[in-house]
Amino acid sequence: MNSFIYAANLKCNHTRASFAEYAKVLNDGLDDEKVLIFPPFTALDDFAWAKFSIGAQNFYPCQSGAYTGEIGKAHLDEFGITSVLIGHSERRELLHEHGGVLKENDELLLSKFDFAVKNGWQVVYCIGENLWMREAGKTREILKAQLELINLSYDKLIIAYEPIWAIGSGSSASVEQITQVLDFVRTLTAAPLLYGGSVNAKNISDICHITNCNGVLVGTASWDAANFLNLIKTNEG
Repeated sequence: MNSFIYAANLKCNHTRASFAEYAKVLNDGLDDEKVLIFPPFTALDDFAWAKFSIGAQNFYPCQSGAYTGEIGKAHLDEFGITSVLIGHSERRELLHEHGGVLKENDELLLSKFDFAVKNGWQVVYCIGENLWMREAGKTREILKAQLELINLSYDKLIIAYEPIWAIGSGSSASVEQITQVLDFVRTLTAAPLLYGGSVNAKNISDICHITNCNGVLVGTASWDAANFLNLIKTNEG
């Protein structure tokens, strides 16, 4: 199988019915590509037949319990999910932006990571800096601090670098910027490295030819199955 990783974060998009159609379209178009999809929880179903893998966008580090509104291991087990997304910037910031407490802080991120490791799950761990951090020359400092929180030698770890200033902006970081960051992150870990941040069919080939880039984490461009397939096949071709 192709070792390059195509991960799709569908975020708060798709219903159970629309994702079932998405899954069929995607599955019919794939060959041996390594594809990991993070659908919303309400779209989960039995996809054991699929050529792609399914992961969870979020979870609470528990089996089950009195955690209103949360998703525990028992719920993920029901659908055979063993891949999880941790640390995405939208999870780190969302509640804070709406006047609440910053929920996805270091303490919770570490708890989630340790819980995932304990259960042998594959972890896609997101790191990234916002615009003022980059402009202040703090990119390496910020990313190093984010990575020092977790066990970088975990054998089922994948690191996804997503510059916050590029997510959903339509403007990816430049090849030079991505190269510099991934080269730096490579000095800290041997884990596969993904790039995410306005990845599309026009820039994926250039991004994927970066030496230390082992895949992509795609947002908007993955929400339509045909578009995501086109992105994959553009790079594979």
